[in-house]
Parts: sequence; C-alpha cells; structure tokens
Amino acid sequence: MDMVSCLRSTLMVGFVGLPVEASCHHHRNGGFLHPHGRAPPIRVFGSVGFWVFNMGLHSHSHSQLRCIDTERLALLNFKQDLIDPSNQLSSWTGHGDCCQWEGVVCHNLTALVQQLHLRTFPPIWEDFATSAEINAKIEAYEQSMFGGKLNPSLLDLKHLNYFDLSFNNFYASPIPSFLGSMKSLTSLNLSNAGFVGLIPHQLGNLSNLLYLNLASSSFSGLYVNNLEWLSGLPLLQHLDMSHVDLSKASDWLQLTNTLPSLFDLRFSYCRLRSIPPTPSVNFSSLLTLDLSRNYLENTLIQSWIFGHRNLVSLDLSYNYFQGPIPVDLQNMTSLSHLDLSRNNFNSSIPNWLYSFSHLEFLSLDGNNLQGTISSAIGNLTSAVSIEIDLPFNKLNQEVSKILEILSRLYRLEILELNHARLSGHLTDVLGQFKNLVRLSFWNNSISGPIPISLGILSSLTYLDLSYNQFNETFPQNFGQLSKLETLFIDSNMLEGVVSEVHFSNLTSLINLYASRNKLTLEVSYNWNPPFHLVSLSFQSWNLGPNFPAWLCSPRYLLELDISNARISGVVPPFWNLSSQFEYLNLSRNLLYGEIVNSLMTWSSYTVIDLSSNHFKGLLPYISSNVTVLDLSNNSFSGSISHFLSYKMNEPKQMQLLNLGKNHLSGKIANCWMTWNNLKLLNLGFDNFTGNIPSSIGSLTLLKSLHLHKNKLSGKLPSSLKNCVNLMTIDVAENEFVGSIPSWIGHKCSNLLILSLRSNNFLGHIPEELCGLTSLQILDLSCNKLSGSIPRCVKNFSAMATKDTSNYSMDFNHPRFYYAESFTLESALLVTKGQILEYSTILRFVKSIDLSMNSLSGEIPIEVTTLQGLQSLNLSYNPLIGSIPENIGTMGSLESIDFSVNQLSSQIPSSMSSLTFLNHLNLSNNNLTGRIPLGTQLQSFNASNYIGNKLCGPPLPNNCTIGGAKPNIDNIGCQDTSRHVVDWFYVSMALGFVVGFWSVCGPLLLNKKWRIMYFQFLDHTGYKLKGVVSLGALVKMYF
Repeated sequence: MDMVSCLRSTLMVGFVGLPVEASCHHHRNGGFLHPHGRAPPIRVFGSVGFWVFNMGLHSHSHSQLRCIDTERLALLNFKQDLIDPSNQLSSWTGHGDCCQWEGVVCHNLTALVQQLHLRTFPPIWEDFATSAEINAKIEAYEQSMFGGKLNPSLLDLKHLNYFDLSFNNFYASPIPSFLGSMKSLTSLNLSNAGFVGLIPHQLGNLSNLLYLNLASSSFSGLYVNNLEWLSGLPLLQHLDMSHVDLSKASDWLQLTNTLPSLFDLRFSYCRLRSIPPTPSVNFSSLLTLDLSRNYLENTLIQSWIFGHRNLVSLDLSYNYFQGPIPVDLQNMTSLSHLDLSRNNFNSSIPNWLYSFSHLEFLSLDGNNLQGTISSAIGNLTSAVSIEIDLPFNKLNQEVSKILEILSRLYRLEILELNHARLSGHLTDVLGQFKNLVRLSFWNNSISGPIPISLGILSSLTYLDLSYNQFNETFPQNFGQLSKLETLFIDSNMLEGVVSEVHFSNLTSLINLYASRNKLTLEVSYNWNPPFHLVSLSFQSWNLGPNFPAWLCSPRYLLELDISNARISGVVPPFWNLSSQFEYLNLSRNLLYGEIVNSLMTWSSYTVIDLSSNHFKGLLPYISSNVTVLDLSNNSFSGSISHFLSYKMNEPKQMQLLNLGKNHLSGKIANCWMTWNNLKLLNLGFDNFTGNIPSSIGSLTLLKSLHLHKNKLSGKLPSSLKNCVNLMTIDVAENEFVGSIPSWIGHKCSNLLILSLRSNNFLGHIPEELCGLTSLQILDLSCNKLSGSIPRCVKNFSAMATKDTSNYSMDFNHPRFYYAESFTLESALLVTKGQILEYSTILRFVKSIDLSMNSLSGEIPIEVTTLQGLQSLNLSYNPLIGSIPENIGTMGSLESIDFSVNQLSSQIPSSMSSLTFLNHLNLSNNNLTGRIPLGTQLQSFNASNYIGNKLCGPPLPNNCTIGGAKPNIDNIGCQDTSRHVVDWFYVSMALGFVVGFWSVCGPLLLNKKWRIMYFQFLDHTGYKLKGVVSLGALVKMYF
C-alpha cells in the first residue's frame, strides 16, 4: 500500500467525528459562570484519531533522503510572506533538509513533502492557573499566531496532501484562489485562521479532497454566493463550514446531496433560513449532521432528515422548529447524540423517544414541553452515558417521582432538570446514581432538606441546586465529595452553621457559589482551606465581625463576592484589593478606612464593587483596564481630578463608573477624552460645582449620565449632543439655567429617562422633546417653565403602551451577569404624594411630572392617549379648563396630582374606572359638582378634594338635602326652562331680618330702653379706661 492510500485509509477511520475543539460552554465548568445561564457540559464526541495520526506521522517522518531543491525553495518562499512573530519556523533556513523542518512531513521513501502542520494550538492551562498565568498564555498565543499572506510557491509542492493552517491570524485576508490548483490535497483545514471574504470557487477543483474545514468560532466574514463548486469534490467525507454565511446558497441541500461519501456535515450558524425542496435526498453515508443555530422551520425537514436511519449524531438546536416532536424521528434508532434544544417544540415528550437504545446524549432544553417524564425512559439502560437536559420546560412533576423512574438508569452520568417546575423533596433514592458526574436541578421549587445521600456520590464533579427552596442546614458529609469541582447552592433557604467539617475533603473544589442563604461560617482563625478556589460567592452569609483571615492569601481566587456579610473593620493592609481579581464585591458591609493602594489589576475585564461601606479619604488610583468600578455610598472626599487624569495617555477600559453618594467636591475635571468606553457615569449626590465639562461630549458610547443633586450650574453643554446613545439624563437638583435644549429631542432619540427637576430652566417646553418616542420618564418639575403643555405628547409612544420596555444597558461585559449585584439605574420620582427611588423595577415605570412651573392653558386632551402612563403630576401650575373627559381610558394610572391649579367644571365620571389609582390630589382648584361614585375615588382622604366646590363622599357635605338639588351652582348643567328656588338663600335672608328686628327693633321703638342702653355703654368705657391706667403705672415702677 502506497503512502497516499495509507493516508486515505487512516483518514476514513479518523474522521468519525470532529476534532476536539474548545466549545463555548466554558462558563459553567471552570469558573466565570452565569448564575442564570446554566450551560450543558462540554460536548466532545467522535474521534481524535486524525490528530493522533498527524502527530505520529510527523514524528516518524525523518528520512534518510534529503528533500528536493524545488520543494525546499518553495517552502522558503512561502515563509518569506508569512508573519512569524514567535519565530516558530526558525528551522526553515539555508540549504538544510526541509524534511527536518518544523511542521513539515515528508514521504519516508521519496522525501517528497506531503504534509504541512502550521496550526497554532490555543493555550491550555491548569485548573488552578492564576489570572496572570492565563493572561500570559493568551498573550503568548496571540504573539505566536502566523499571519501575513500565502505565497503561490506552495504550488510547487506537487505531492502535498495535508495542509493545516488553522487557529492563526490572517486577518482581513481572503482565501487565495490558487489553493484550488493543489490537486493532490486530501485534507485542508483553514478553520479559525482569520480569513474573510468570498470563498473561492476554485476549491471545487480539489477532486481528491476528503476533509475540508473552513469553520470559525464566530462570524469571520467568510461567505459564499453559491455552493456549486462542492460538486467537484466527489470524495469529500467531512465538511465543516460553521459560521460561514451561506444565506445566498439557496441550493445548499441539493449540492451537498451530490457528495456520496459525505458522513460528517456541519453547517452550524450559517444563516440558513430554509430547507430547499429537493426531489430526493440520499445521504446514505451520513453519520453526523449539525444544522444548529440557524433560522430553520419545520417545512420539509421531516422528508429527508428523519429518513436516515444510519445517522448517529443530529443537532438541530437553536432553530425555529415548533409543534410536537416529529414522529418520523422514531425511525432513527441508531442515534447516540440528539440535540433539539432551544426550539419551540411543545406537547409532551413522546414515549418512543425512549426507545433509542444507543442514545448517549439527549437535550430538549429551552422548548415548551409539558407533562411528565414517562416511566419508559427506563428503557435506556444500555447506554453508557446519558445526559437528560430538560431545562425551561414545564414538567410540573414531583422530583421524587422522577428519581424513582430514572433509578433504573444505573449508568447515568449526567442529569440536568433545570427550570422545569419541579416540586417536592429530594429523597435518598438519589444515592443510587453512583456514576453521576454532573447533577443540576437549578431554578425549580424543590423544598425540604438536602438529602444526606448526596454525600455518597463520590464521582460527582458538578452540582447545582441553586434557586430552589431547600431549607434546614447543609449536610456535613458533603465534605467527602473529593472530586467535586463546582458547587451551586445559592438562593435557597438554608440556615445554620457551616464549619470546617463541611469542607474537610473538598480538595478539588474550584467554584463555590452559596450566596443568599442564612448561613453562618464558623472556622478557626488559622483555618487553611483544603481547596484552591477560583470563584467564591458568600453574599449574605454571616462571615463577621472581622475580615476572614483565611481569605488573606487568595493565590488563585479570581472571583470573590462577600457582600452583605456583616464584616466590619479595616481591610487588612497586606490584602491586595484587586491585583488578581476579575470580580471583587465587598459591598454592603461595615468596612472603613482609606484605600491607600492603587486598585491595579492584571485582567482586562475587572469588576470592583466596594459600595455601601465607610471608606474615606481621596479616591484611589485605578488601573486603566478596570471595566466596572462602584465606590458609591461611601465617604470619599476631595477632588476627582487626580483620579481622572491618572495615566492620561492610556485609554481606559471603564464601562461603568459609579462615584455617587460620597463627599466629593470641586469642579468636574475636563479630561474625559480617554474614558471613551464609558456607558454609565454616576456622579450624583456629591458636592460638585461649576459647569458640566465639554469633554463629557466625547463619551459617544455613554448610555446613562447621573449628576443628580450637586451644585452644578450654567447651561447644559452642546457637546452632549454627541452622546447619541444616551438612554438616561439625570441632572436634577442642581442650578442649571437657560432653556431646555431642543437638540435633546433629535440627538438623544434613545432616551428613556429625562430628569431636569429642581433647576432654573425657563421658557417653553420644546416640541422637539416629543420626538423621544422611547421616553418612559419625563421630569421637568420645579423649574420656571412657561407656555402650554405641547399637544405632541401623544408621540411618546413608549408611554402609550402598557408593554414594558426592553430596557437594557447592554454593557457587553464577559461576566456582566454580575450586574444583579449592581444598581445599574435608579431614579428619584415624586409620585403618589412622596419622593420614591426606583431601581430594580425602574424599567416598568412610566411617569410625567411637570409640577411647580408656570405652565398655562388647558391640559391637552392628547395626554389621554398615553395609556401606559402610571403617574401624572401637573400640580402647582396655573392650568385652566377642565380635566379631559376621557381620562378614564388611561387605565394604567396609579397616581394623579392636579392640585393647586385653576381647573374648573366637574370631575369626569370616567375617572371612577381607574381601578389601579391609589393616589389622587385635586385640591385647590375650581372644580364643581358631585365626586363620581366609584370604589377608588371614595377611598381617598377628603383633603385631596378641598379648595373646590365639590360634594359627596368622601367630603362631609352631601350633594342633596331632603331630596333637594345640590347646594352648588351647576349653571350649564341645569334645565334653564324651569324656575328653581334656592331655599338656602331664602332661609339666609329670612334669618337676617328676624335677627335684626329682634335686637335693634326695641331700641328704635322704645325711648326708655334706648337711654338705659347708652348709659350702660358709658359705664363700661370708664371701667376699661381705669384698667389701662393702672397697667401703665405698674409698668413704670416695676
């Protein structure tokens, strides 16, 4: 057998599966894990024989013959155009034997070059690698990747059959078309090499090709106009074009169908939108099919995919399939890997799905499956390893019953039933699953104690019981799980004491997430943990009162959350606050003192939260690569100039900066030019003075600006119009002057929150503000605004709907799932008669406050189109006219304040239909008539209606007396054709007449009574005069 035949034979064995590759599931397996995004385990299957073969052939390729000169010169010319920053090809020099060069494999008998291995292998690090070690390896990898361009001299390698250039950086370079002339190639791997542009159709000339990999880990810019060139590759067995844009290749199915030897087809994330109709599909050799992460629907899928009984692996995840799981799938009894996750399949799980005797991996997560898990699942006993991954379905089943059903699967290694509406208790049946490696019941309603039997699952490496209702204490025998690497028990109801015994033998533990329980840690002062954690989260534990000594030398720790842990005192001076951390949260404790060291870090994505403590002194210097910094609600003081200007020549990576609620003062320095990654800036509730610096306008990515309650003055700088991504502007409670800039309405079109309250703005409300269609909160209260309320308020379309917004700050941070630890947005609103601060529910709030201005005219009827509005405050303005008659259509209103205006007429009867209304103030207007009857309006205090001419409950005065008409003037509402006597005024006149003649009449008619009356007045006058004189004497002598 010649060398080529041997190679082909080996490739046919080695291409059973894809080469082992690092998947995107790292985030729940080795730290840096999303508390809500539980990833499935790393899914690696198939054979690594191809790589092993390559390595073996390379190591046995040392020939006694020397390579021929033409091939040696071709390689040297090829090297000249390569960028080799780490000098990997240093052996490629002079007149040496090219068969001995790095990456070159020659035929043992002919010395002809047959293979080029120029892959740059991505870094691999130990589980306990520090951040510095990881970053160093990544940097070394980036500096070792080949780049440049490919020289056509490769065409002189007439016998080259294997070419691997994967995992390099030929950034922005197209795949050269001359590769299509290398007719002897049987394997071509250009995956993750950075190539962009149109894939050359000349690749279709490689008629001997068995293996073609053009995939990437993300969209690289490679695309095709069609796939007709595939018809020229009749021997192709493995085709991977994942992340290549195939949206224009409408005939992709027909053309791949022409490849009779194809057994591995991977078109993941290729923007496929449909499966084209084809008369017949004959993938008789196909074993692996991956069409995941496209836009595929049910149409025509059953007619060809589910007809292939030889298929071993099928991945249709992340598509748009819906309805019941297709019944034709039951014919594919050879399947060992089935992934239907993240689709819209509904109904129950069919029993025939459990008849696949070879099934090793099953994932149905992220669908709308309902019902229960059938006992038929016990038929899968012959499988070596099964992953039952059913998160985000609605099983509505007791977990104990599921465990009984699954107990027959004694070889089960992976069990995930996340977010499946499971209830009940975990039982000791769990101890029968002795082969379990990974167990997850995240986000269910499982209650009761954690069973002791969990502690005997000695093979367990991953356990997630978070977001349930487990109570009582934490079992001590957990400390015997020596292989456990990752443990999630956060967000439960566990209580009691955790001691050293609980961790006694957890020597493999890397990630420990136990936040939001009522647990107390009691360990000796000199306790030395047996593990080397990378991630630790003990939020809301009782770790105090002193700073935990066992955390004073966290060599490997990259993520630490001990917020709200009742820790007080000074942070130990030898404990570096940030150098190795990628996430550090010490917030909501009682820590104090000054931060004397600079907050430096090695990581490119560092989150530091020291908020809500008692730190004081000047702000520390911050490393340029800190991404999130929250120092709010402390006692830092002084200027921020040194903080902003530190290492001015280095661009800052900061995306979120919160320095609010401190004692910072002085002017805000005009040096924001290098902070151009900022998306949220909070300097509110400090003592800053002067103007807003114009350089803040250079923050073009800024989404949220908080300058609330300082002593800032002047006008809003026009440079802010450059911040076109702003979603929040809060400059309330300052001393700003001038008119409201009209450019806000068209330059800041994404605004959700605009708060200018308590300043000195004057003039009209610019109609341009009505262009803010996404606006949810508008607060212009307590200014000097005049004119009328613009009728164009109807354009506030976000307020016109009851739907909640998709409000998101979108910080694009690789670990910004920790955003739940931060109050990213907050707003102070005057609503329901009080000042309230909204933060976590801010995205649900819709409010307008124009109170305490000099706005005139009528309330525009257009305001009633804002049917999603929850709070409307127009108080303390000289508004006239009537309350809009159809205000009752604003069904979301919870708070209305129209007090201290000059509104007249009656309260609209429709207002009684505002069922959510819990605050109403109409006092001090000119309203008349009866208060409309309705549960809500009668429940308010009478003081909310005073200062009007109103009657009826809750006011004490009734609208009728003895069946008479109301005692108020209802002109315009009465029938003028009839004469109506107002008996109130009649009785008043009659009483006056009777009283006058009863007292004054006798004095006028009887002379004797008249003389006696005036004598009485004279006598009384003399007495008063004496009293006054006596008082003067007393004052004089005493």
